[in-house]
Amino acid sequence: MTQPLSTLRLRIIVVGPPPGVRLQLQCGRHELQPPTRQSQAATTFDFEVRVGTRAGSQPNFLGAFAQGPPAGRFVYINSGTAAGQADSEWTRRAKVPLTGITWALIERARLAGSVLEAEIAGTGRDGGPACATVPLLSGGWRLVDGN
Repeated sequence: MTQPLSTLRLRIIVVGPPPGVRLQLQCGRHELQPPTRQSQAATTFDFEVRVGTRAGSQPNFLGAFAQGPPAGRFVYINSGTAAGQADSEWTRRAKVPLTGITWALIERARLAGSVLEAEIAGTGRDGGPACATVPLLSGGWRLVDGN
């Protein structure tokens, strides 16, 4: 079944980011989007992707925030110099996978006017910002109130 192209609201919460390190969401190849909310405990990014259908009737995430091949889409959370903080000792990007988002979750989000939210750890084992492909915390993508 082919699904019509639509918009999906997403939220990523970076839990426990390292102090003094700037985080920004990568948009396209070079643009950056600042956090929606920020505190010492967490940094939050709200954004939208378009959803189409790829081979095998699986969701295909599209738009400036969606990175990578269709079967393995992700978004980047950049940190330190990669987030525009020139004086940082860090230059990193965390890859937040979109692969756990199913048609069932997308449809439930549409019907409820909800946001799909995921949490990631903000600090890596070395005490710096998380980098590479990061695991989703709290069971992965979940529906939350749209506000």
